Amino acid sequence: MRPVTSSTTSWFAGATFAVVMVVSGGFVAAQSAPDSENGRYSMTPIPEGVLRLDTRTGAMSTCTKNGAGWACYAVPDERSALDAEIGRLQAEVEKLKGQLAAGPTVSGKIDEPLPKSDPLKKAEPKAAEGERKIEIPLPSDQDVDRVMSFLERAWRRLIDMANRVQKDVSGKI
Repeated sequence: MRPVTSSTTSWFAGATFAVVMVVSGGFVAAQSAPDSENGRYSMTPIPEGVLRLDTRTGAMSTCTKNGAGWACYAVPDERSALDAEIGRLQAEVEKLKGQLAAGPTVSGKIDEPLPKSDPLKKAEPKAAEGERKIEIPLPSDQDVDRVMSFLERAWRRLIDMANRVQKDVSGKI
C-alpha cells in the first residue's frame, strides 16, 4: 500500500464536502415550511372567532374557541352545489347530443293512417275576390217583426208610466 499523501486527502475531503453539500442542499430544498407560513390560509376576525380561507382550494371555515380549544367547521359552499349541477347538465346535454346524432327514432307508430282533416277545426270564412270576408247571417223578417213589436210595447208602457207620474204630481201640487 502506498502512503496517503496530503493532496489525495485534501481531494477526498473536498469531494466528500461537495457531496454532503449537494445532498444537504437538496434535503433543505425538499423541506417546506408549514402551510400557514406559505400563506395558504388567510384569516379574518369575525365576532364568533376567525374566518379561515384556504387560498389553494377556496374552502372557507369558521374557527371558534370552545372549552376544548379551537375548532374549525366548513362553511357550506354554494359553489360546489352549482358546480355539481353544471356537471350534471353538461352530461345530460352530451347524452342528448348523442341521441340526436344517432338519428330520429319513431316510437308509438300506428298502422292506420291519420285523418286528413281535423273534425274539431272550425270552417274557414269564405273568401271572395282574394280578400277575406266574414259572412254573418242576417235575421229573418219574422225576427225583425218580433223585435219591433217588443220595442213598441216597451215604448207604450214607458209613455203610460210617464203620464201616470205627471197626473200624480200635478194632482198633489
